[in-house]
Amino acid sequence: MLKIPYEFWIGWRYTRAGRGRRRDRFISFIAASSMAGIGLGVAALIIVLSVMNGFQKEVRDRMLSVLPHIELYPVGGERGAALASWRELTALAKKNPEVQAGAPYVAAQAMIARDQVLRGVQVRGIEPQAERGVSDVAGQMVAGSLDALQPGSYGVVLGRALAQGLGVGLGDPILMLAPQGSVTPAGFTPRMRQFTVVGIFEAGHYEYDSSLAFVNVDDAARLFRDSGIGGVRLRIADMQKAPQVARELAQLLPPNIAAADWSRNNRTWFAAVQTEKRMMFLILALIIAVAAFNLLSSLVMAVNDKQADIAILRTLGATPGEIARIFVVQGALIGVIGTLLGVAGGTLIAYNIDVIVPAIEHALGIQFLPRDIYLITELPSDPRLSDIVTIGVTSLVLSFLATLYPSWRASRLQPAEVLRHD
Repeated sequence: MLKIPYEFWIGWRYTRAGRGRRRDRFISFIAASSMAGIGLGVAALIIVLSVMNGFQKEVRDRMLSVLPHIELYPVGGERGAALASWRELTALAKKNPEVQAGAPYVAAQAMIARDQVLRGVQVRGIEPQAERGVSDVAGQMVAGSLDALQPGSYGVVLGRALAQGLGVGLGDPILMLAPQGSVTPAGFTPRMRQFTVVGIFEAGHYEYDSSLAFVNVDDAARLFRDSGIGGVRLRIADMQKAPQVARELAQLLPPNIAAADWSRNNRTWFAAVQTEKRMMFLILALIIAVAAFNLLSSLVMAVNDKQADIAILRTLGATPGEIARIFVVQGALIGVIGTLLGVAGGTLIAYNIDVIVPAIEHALGIQFLPRDIYLITELPSDPRLSDIVTIGVTSLVLSFLATLYPSWRASRLQPAEVLRHD
């Protein structure tokens, strides 16, 4: 039969002492406050990091509904080399089992003019049928059709915010100006072409809805033959493996073709999000640290209050190490119970935040994320086991560290000195 050391039972008794002397009740209240503080800190960390993960995942998915997982583009040499052989490059890339589809593209920057309104845009030349395999733009059309981008028709599909800013709708003409032009006796003449709006899309990401325009790849190649970059857009089965797949493709592709994955093309944004997440972890971890200091103070008070008990135990043969373990057990129990309550409460809220937040909004008559201001109108949440484990371990470590000084102080008490003053 397993024998539990007496230090555990005494530590447990000190933890739940709530009856008897008024001082015992006060010390028990301080211990309960420390436990509640640890639980609230752990729960707050889990909820905040889950919401930040949810925002990152939501924005990333909306970005990748428009952007490719991997781009193949020429480095040096002729700009259109990759575009002319895009089918061969796609077939070569599909030798990697992760690659699902490929489509040609031309990327360029241009100016769009409509009456007195002038906007800078990112232009993407695409092949409508092939594009369906690498992006979700066809499913994001709110007016018109992506299939209307036929070669030679000079049609354009605009983001919804961009179309509203220009004040255009289906069938309206716009003027697109390329950065390069021709030098004539009359001076510099920009290359320009009239396009007709044949579709409007909404990706749900303001940056792309307000600055992205799609045209047919052949029309883009003619207009931007001096400034555009042609290549191949790839979609893979698992977008998280994009960096690895890009490195593997670099070994298969010709030396004049480079591969760039989505995390590399948007590394500044993702680096900023990761930095913000780390800072939020450090800031909210201070809540747990404050609770740990409360735990330390409550244990110091408990040691001062239990000096007579400690002296009696020492005279009965208890070693300094056993006395120290009593208060380590007391502090550890407070830390463990507080951490478990925080993990349970935080995880429960994080997994049900899509129900809890609307209920609070309805009860208070407010909206946390107004549709006309924020990109995302519902609070997303993505709890991750790695974050929950890290938070729990951090809480337990801080709680354990808070027990070291009080337990050491208790072990140093001399029975004779204590009993002489009692």
